[in-house]
Parts: sequence; C-alpha cells; structure tokens
Amino acid sequence: MTSPTSPQPEPTAAPPDPWPAVSVIMPVLNEERHLAASVEQVLAQNYPGPIELILALGPSRDATDAVAANLAHDDPRVHTVRNPTGRTPQGLNAAISASNGSVIVRVDAHSEIPATYVTTAVRTLLATGADNVGGIMDAQGETDFERAVACAMKSRIGVGSAAFHVGGEGGEADTVYLGVFRREALARVGGYDEHFARAQDWEMNHRIRATGGRVWFTPDLVVIYRPRSSVQRLAKQYYQYGRWRRVVARRHEGTMNLRYLAPPAMVVGTAVAAVLGLKVPVARLVPLAYAAGVVVGGLAISRDEEWATRVRVPAVLATMHWSWGWGFLTSPDSLAHPEGRADT
Repeated sequence: MTSPTSPQPEPTAAPPDPWPAVSVIMPVLNEERHLAASVEQVLAQNYPGPIELILALGPSRDATDAVAANLAHDDPRVHTVRNPTGRTPQGLNAAISASNGSVIVRVDAHSEIPATYVTTAVRTLLATGADNVGGIMDAQGETDFERAVACAMKSRIGVGSAAFHVGGEGGEADTVYLGVFRREALARVGGYDEHFARAQDWEMNHRIRATGGRVWFTPDLVVIYRPRSSVQRLAKQYYQYGRWRRVVARRHEGTMNLRYLAPPAMVVGTAVAAVLGLKVPVARLVPLAYAAGVVVGGLAISRDEEWATRVRVPAVLATMHWSWGWGFLTSPDSLAHPEGRADT
C-alpha cells in the first residue's frame, strides 16, 4: 500500500566478475503439494554465480519434512533448518543465519519466479547501489474466485497505489515484494523483527531506509503470486494485514498516512450510518453509496474477465476493505501475538 518516490531511470552496469554468491531463503509450513515445484524453480535459475537454497521448516502437519529431506538429498545446493515456531519472520531469520551468500533472496513457497529472476535482481542490486530490490507481485488465479481476487489485488481500489501491485517505473520505494538484499544491510538492521507476524517486510524496509539504505522497485522483476482460494482465507489474510499495519505505526511514529486510514474510516462511517439509518432514512445513502461504488468499481476493473469472475469481484473488494479496516480498528496494543504462521 505504498508507492515509489519520483520515478528514476534504471541504472545499468557491466556484469560483475565474479558474480556474488547468492542464498535463497524460503519459510515452509504445510507445503507438501507445492514445495517440490517451488524448489525446482529456484534450482532452475540461470544465475552465473554460486547459489544455495535454505528451507526453514516449521512444524508441518503433512509430509513437507519428508519432501524437503528428499530434495536436500538429491541436490547439494538445498539445505534445511528448523523453525519450531512456524512463524514467518523466525523462519526467515533462521534461514539467513544458516546461509553463506553475500546476497539474500527471499522466496515464498506459493510464489513462482522465472528462470531469470536472480540474475536480474543481482544486476539491479549492483547497478543501483540499493540494499534491497524487488518487483511486481503478479497475482494470478486459477478458479473464478481466485481470478476475482487477482483483479482486486492489481487495482488501486483494492490495494491502493503500491507499485509492486499495480506496476510503475523503476525507482526508490518505501517497500517491495519479497526482496533481494545485501547481507550487510540485513546485518545492519538486525534482520526481521520477530514481533511482526505480518507486515515484517514493510517494517524492515523502513529500518533499512532509516539507517541510510535504499529500497528499489524495478518492473523487470515479476513474481507470480497465487491468491487465497476462499472468502474465509482472504478475510483472515486482510484482517491480519490491517492489525499488523497498525502495530507497525505504533512502533514507528510518523509512518501512518491517510491512505491507511481509509479502510477503518469506511468501516466506522458505514456502520454508524447504517445504524442511524434505522431512524434517519437519509443516512442509508452512505452504505448504499459504498455498495454501489464497490459494484461499479469491481465490474470496471474486471472488464476483461469472464462473467463468472466479474460477478465475484465486488464481494472480494468488500471483503478486503472490511477485513483490513476491522483488523486495524481491533489491533492489539501489545506486540506479542500468536498469529502469522507461514501457512496463513
């Protein structure tokens, strides 16, 4: 929900000699079905330098650990490390500690990266002098509902103006999707803050920038993201996003802006107007206007989709708005929180 600062031309640089060693880190929990394919994509990178993959294994309830063990046995570039909590930031930190590369590439088990991803990322990292680079989170669904979520996630009325959602020119940014980091930058800020079950990327990128570092968005990096498959899972995801974004704002004063206040303001305003409408009919216009806006906007952003997808987009938008807003409003004062395992 952030956007780059003023666009800047992408710097170019000659290929490094030698190419720096790269460590790809992946938090894993209950990924029996997808882990082998995710690992295959990492190992198929065309990167000219040395590359390794560290899997941070949480307490899975399926055969994920067995799949990981076989993958590590079959390829010496694959290593595993335990993540007893199952939480994402703890897993990322454990993988970083077990890695050796001077460049750290974060990858998620449900994301799909092209064979050129690491090479492009390292070129951009070296050419820009940035501490972290990232690209576009290209949401792509397979079912009608997932395609509806993908439409919402690529639209400004769904997620705001963040370049990694809606695209844009290369340049400095507040945050980026996933991330390719210089190891010294992660060491400088102490890695991921393990208090943050969600929003840990935004929070760490804030610390990188606060210590003089640069975060760079480039449209040349595109990662396929698979959206949540049900209303319940989508609502849980955005509810947690809203809760943890407010926690970040409490930790780092001055990071809140009007864009983040829009969903909670909508929730309060619409709910109050609906109650008032029981006695003051004109107040009913507020929830009706919101509903009309969601329907019209949802149909507009999905005009290239089949009708089975289009009719689901308004409900998806409302789920995202209300869940994020309610999560923000009910966010706990304490940083201690049990949510945010890697499979949520």
